[in-house]
This record gives sequence, C-alpha cells and structure tokens, in this order.
Amino acid sequence: MASSGQEPRSGSPGRAGTGTEAAAADAAQLDTAEDFEVLEEEGEEDEDDLSELPPLEEVGRPPAPPREDAEQGAGDAAGDPQEWLDVLGNGLLKKKTLVPGQGVDSRPQKGQDVTIRLKATLEDGTVVEEDPALTFTLGDCDVLQALDLCVQLLEMGETALIVSDAKYCYGAQGRSPDIPPNVSLTLEVELLAAQDAPDLELLSGKEKIQLANRKRERGNFFYQQADYVLAINSYDIALRIVGSSSKVDFSPDEEAELLDVKVKCLNNLAASQLKLDHFKAALKSCNQVLEHQPGNIKALFRKGKVLAQQGEYREAIPILKAALKLEPSNKTIHAELSKLVKKHADQRNVETEMYRKMLGNPSATSTSRKCKDKLPWSIPWKWLFGATAIALGGVALSVVIAARN
Repeated sequence: MASSGQEPRSGSPGRAGTGTEAAAADAAQLDTAEDFEVLEEEGEEDEDDLSELPPLEEVGRPPAPPREDAEQGAGDAAGDPQEWLDVLGNGLLKKKTLVPGQGVDSRPQKGQDVTIRLKATLEDGTVVEEDPALTFTLGDCDVLQALDLCVQLLEMGETALIVSDAKYCYGAQGRSPDIPPNVSLTLEVELLAAQDAPDLELLSGKEKIQLANRKRERGNFFYQQADYVLAINSYDIALRIVGSSSKVDFSPDEEAELLDVKVKCLNNLAASQLKLDHFKAALKSCNQVLEHQPGNIKALFRKGKVLAQQGEYREAIPILKAALKLEPSNKTIHAELSKLVKKHADQRNVETEMYRKMLGNPSATSTSRKCKDKLPWSIPWKWLFGATAIALGGVALSVVIAARN
C-alpha cells in the first residue's frame, strides 16, 4: 500500500493536498461530502483550455525510457554539467547522481511500493519539504510527477539530485504558503526500499477502503489542477481496488463504505470525462452510479449534461426534471433545465421547418392566403346566382320527364 510510517503533511510533494484554503474549496466541486450546488459553475466548460492535455487513451502510458547517452548540461544548477541526465529530453526535468547505488538491476519497478528520503528546496535554497520515509506506489501518480518519473531511474541506496520545472511539480497554482506559482524545485532523493505492492485479495476491508480513498483523493487533486487525464487515471486505479476480488470477509458496514467510495469515484470520473468531451465514457460512468443509486442527484445531473452536449434534449430534459424533483431548491439544475427547454423548443422549430421544406409543403402564410382566396364569399354573386338558376332548371326538367313516363 502507498503509506508511510507517518501521515504526510497536507500539500507535501508526496501527497495530493495543496495545503491551501482555495484547494479545500475546490475539493467541494467533487464527490466528497460537498454541497452539490457548487458542483458546476455556469460557463465553466467553455473556459477550460484542454489543448495541451494528452488524449484519454494515453492515460498511464509510461514515458519514453531515457537514453544513457542523452546527458546534457543543466545550466548552473550544480556540479559538472556533463553529470546531469535530461530525463525527458526537454530540459525541464534533470537528474544527477550524488551517491551511487547498487547497480541498474536494483532499480524499482512500476507497481512496487517504494520508500524514499526526500528533501525539497526552492531555487534560493529554502527548504519546503522534508520526509525521512515517504512511501508510495511507483507509477500510480501518487506523488509529484517529477518523483514518479525519476525514482524509477534510481538504484537501491542511490542518492540523487533532481531539478524539476514547475510543470512536473505544483505548476501554475503552486502550494500556499510556501511554494509560489510557476517555480522550479530541487529534490534530493535517496531510494531506501522497494517491495511488491500487497495482494489486493488479502487486504482487510479497512485497508482496501483506505487505499481506494487515497487514490480517489489524488484524483481530486489532479481535477483541481485541471489535469483531467491524470484524474481519470487515479479514479480508475481506485475503482480497480474497490472492484478487486477478496479472500477476506468484510462486514456489512465495510461493504457499504466500499460502495460509497465506488460511487464517488464513478461520479468524479464522469465529471473528468465530461471535461474532456468523452461523452460515451461519461454516460457509462453515470449509468453505473445510477445502477447502484437511481436517485443519485449528481449522476442524474451529469447524465443530463452529457445527453445535452450530444444534442439529445428530449432525453436530457426528463432526467434533469427527475434530479430537480429530488432537490427542488438546486439553482444549478434549475439553470441547466431552463437552458435545455429553450434549446429543445428551438430544435423542434428548426426540425418542423426542415420537414415542411422536405415534403414540399407551402409555408403557413402562403397556405393561409390561398385558403382565404377560396372561401365561398370570395366568389362573385352573379356566378352564384347563375349556378343556382341552372340547378333549379335541371331539377324542374327531371320532374317533367318523370311525369311523362
């Protein structure tokens, strides 16, 4: 399991928290114990810039292995420039060995639980984090990407210096109050231990719940950072943990808590998929929630939004009405439903006009005018009188002929 001997400080490089009041408020946007009314903000989707995010299919794809001959200078970071390894080849993440380890064969593998000694400093030397024994699952994105990418290159017992751009640390948001936005970090890391992760089938109910929640919280962190691909990755890992078979009996309370974790992960997964316009996947996640909890407001709301995004207003409206019936005072659902009703009416008007043109029917105005022209009182009275006289004459002639016979 990804746990150390002590609880990590909120916002540390080893865990998901940001340590800020703003981050705590952002967490309310996800499926934790939050007030649903702040789940979605109007116009939020239009403001997201997803152009630099990798496609969903690349979730969990390992980075290209670094070449041993790709060592380049790291500027004035420290020591001989030739000793630095450009890990990703873009100059934003560099590693330098301070104390050699036990050889390449001792490097940890993805999926193993590793324990490191960590010291993180700013460019001016200010220490912002120290952890003598930080444990996490390698490759699960449980920690800063700089650590996840570089620790797999460490040999057992090796101490290394890692210089990372903000992109692989705390990015544009930073971590209040000690890490400003868009700043690089220098990480001193020593690989202390590596072992296979515990068998999920042998975890107790409490252990499985704790592990799944830890992955879910990491997903929430990525969601708040607008990194929806990594958020999806973390939620998927949490769902695999919850859904794994077990050789241990769980109590009814533990079963109920595992189901609660599963529903929260699926709801947040749908929110992330919706952000990336993966509508089919988001709809599947919503339906899975509703299979367990037909009255889950968030799942109903997001399902309605997914259908609306696909132009399926007729299907979306009753779903949002069902959600509103469960929570009549919810302003977010009110606003979304009103918007969809208007769009549906506009859609029907467009379809009606399109069908009229396809069938070659005249417009309502021209039809009305032609009908008016054919009304009886528009016929000249002289024609009407003549027609009446001819009809009467015909009747009289018929009577005379009948009498003669």
